[in-house]
Parts: sequence; structure tokens; C-alpha cells
Amino acid sequence: MGRAAFNNADFIEAARALAIEHGPAAVTVDSITRRLHAPKGSFYYRFASRDILLGELWLATVLAYQEGFVAAVESGDGLAAALHTPAWARTHLDDARVLLLHSRQDFIQGEWPAALRRGVRDQATRFKDCLRKFAQQAFGGAGQDEMRRATFVLAEVPVAAVKEHIRRHESPPPLVDELITRTYHAIVGSQPCATSRLA
Repeated sequence: MGRAAFNNADFIEAARALAIEHGPAAVTVDSITRRLHAPKGSFYYRFASRDILLGELWLATVLAYQEGFVAAVESGDGLAAALHTPAWARTHLDDARVLLLHSRQDFIQGEWPAALRRGVRDQATRFKDCLRKFAQQAFGGAGQDEMRRATFVLAEVPVAAVKEHIRRHESPPPLVDELITRTYHAIVGSQPCATSRLA
């Protein structure tokens, strides 16, 4: 009966809520089943371990985030890629708390099935490919210095700009976009990479 009463999404959503409220360390089999009033057997029927559930939660969240980022880079709009983080956070505030207030290592632990390992590896490759494409078009190459600039402009600055707002569980204000935009233009300069050259 316990197996029929719950599905995978119920356990993932319970883990997500616990991670939002108390951090990934609070996500345990006991805390999940207690939150759902579910038997432990129902959990283990669907997930071999807590580590696998956390991995699936993290991967689903990061893939949802990356969708708009990848689309912006592929369309040639570097500034939109930089502004994707606050835009996504405004419409996915809880997911932003999961993704931006914790490190990947908080979720990526233990032994995983091959499909989950492949999914994590593929998303990391996709993100790095976007940075490389932007670096080549914006800075004329994809060496160490160019990749460092690309990472700073598209990833580090936007995350730093929104993190304190996310920590306070508030939507990033318009000023965040202004700060990211000013930083973007200061580093990328007047090069046409933000519009035409990334196409």
C-alpha cells in the first residue's frame, strides 16, 4: 500500500523542500519519509540511496537552470546569458536557493548509477562548451585567460549579484541587472560579441 501511495516525484519534492529549508545535509531517508508520512520501504523501492535521490534533485534543478543560459549563448546574446541568473531566480526562487546557496559537492556524493553519472557529466560539458563558445567570440580565444574572463562574466558575477537576495528569500531587484550589465560591458567592452559575433 505504501508503494502505491507515493511516486518518485513525491520523494524528490520532499527532498527539495528540506534542502530549501535546512540545506542538503538535512535531507536524509528519515527526514524525507517523516515529511511524507511514508514507510522507509516505499523510499527504497524507488531509490537505492539518499545519495541517488540528492543527485537526481540537483541534476533536475541545474538542467532547468541551464536551459535558458544555453539558449542565450547559442543565440549569440552574451548579455542575456549573463542576465539569465537573476531572471531565472525571480521565477524559480526556491530552486535558486537549492542551486545557488549550496555547492555541487553538497549533492554529488556516493555511488550513482551510470545514467545519473552520465547526466551530470553531460551538463558540465554543456556548460563548459557555452563558456568556450562565448570566450572565443568575445575575447578571441579559449585559452586559460579567456576562459577565466568568460567564467567571471557569465557565471561568477551573476551568482554573486543575486546570492544575498536569494539567501534572504527575496526576488533580485532590478539593480542587480544593472550591476551585471555594467560589469559585462566593462569586461567585454565594445566588442560586438554580445549580439552578432556569438551567432
